Amino acid sequence: MTKDRISFMREPAGEFPMHIATKIKIQVTSNQADVLWHLSEKCRLLYNFALAERNQTYQENKDRPDTQYIGYVQQANALPELKTRFPEYRWVYSKVLQTTLKSLDDNFKSFFALRKNGDEDANPPGFKGKDHFCTLRYNQSGFAIRDGRIRFSHFYNDVLLAFVLPEGSQFTNVKQVDLFYDDLKRAYYVSIVHEVQPEQEYVDNGLYQAWDLGVTKRVGVNSHGKFLDVRNARPDRYWNPKIDAVQSRRDHCKKKSRKWKTFNHSKRTMERKRSNQLNDVQHKVSRNLVRNTRAATIVVGDLSVKQMPTSKQATPGLNRSTQNAGHLSRFIGLVTYKATLAGKRVIAIDERDTTKICCVCGAVHDMPLGKRVMDCECGNCID
Repeated sequence: MTKDRISFMREPAGEFPMHIATKIKIQVTSNQADVLWHLSEKCRLLYNFALAERNQTYQENKDRPDTQYIGYVQQANALPELKTRFPEYRWVYSKVLQTTLKSLDDNFKSFFALRKNGDEDANPPGFKGKDHFCTLRYNQSGFAIRDGRIRFSHFYNDVLLAFVLPEGSQFTNVKQVDLFYDDLKRAYYVSIVHEVQPEQEYVDNGLYQAWDLGVTKRVGVNSHGKFLDVRNARPDRYWNPKIDAVQSRRDHCKKKSRKWKTFNHSKRTMERKRSNQLNDVQHKVSRNLVRNTRAATIVVGDLSVKQMPTSKQATPGLNRSTQNAGHLSRFIGLVTYKATLAGKRVIAIDERDTTKICCVCGAVHDMPLGKRVMDCECGNCID
């Protein structure tokens, strides 16, 4: 879930249309798989060539702060000439080629943002290897959904890229469809971004519930002053030592050797299980959090996860929990969209210095982690 979608869903339900992505596994024949890999290869080559062009201009002008680097518009405008020189790029639907360049543009914008914020270790996007299946992204056109099937446009051969959807599937105002391959499961999927309507309109009933999110537990308080502690499930604590052990053995093997591939596959499998278990727990907890409260407004902290490693309290163990597992930012996104579907509203507030400022006189105190009571000169003494 992107940041844009999260901030978009913080608005009251019904004021803007809401979109969610539905992931569906599809059955692909050998002929269809051959077509998909040929289309993906052209997108992969386009991505790598465009990346090489951007890298060259970046290396030549990185010491000039006012340089306007080559962007999406220039590279997208060059597509007709590219198709003329290399007709095989006509196999791919035009929108798919454009979204491939847009994906590269988004990656470079993230890289520039990191450098602008002072991250000198940030590197430009990397090239995609020959075994990489490049996602085919159909944005607004190039696909059709009817009679329980989804069909994609291409011009490679006469093989029809049409796949059966689960029975009863209904999608309203589909904006985008991604077709991708999971090499770990060796399966093909489509991700359909479509519009959904909330169960009811948001109405402020005067009841509020605030949540303080943490890595080990979540603490909530409602308008009546009642507190609730929810301890977080930590499947990463079980999987991390196993992943580290396999990674250590893998790193002692020759890269791409048979043993290296075996250990690498085991590592990726365990990482997938860790991610799935944590994701499953967060979905269940966020759903119960929204359903089991009468408050129509839920307040959460507007956390800046990227800035956490730079704090004085940051440790390698804490950074691994906050950065890799998605305990905080992803959970806020899940709560936000589930609340919106239920006709409730999520408000994010800035938590900076909230534990240091006296709520009576506004004086700022030095509050290290070990100091749990604020004793202010104005007479306010609070935990």
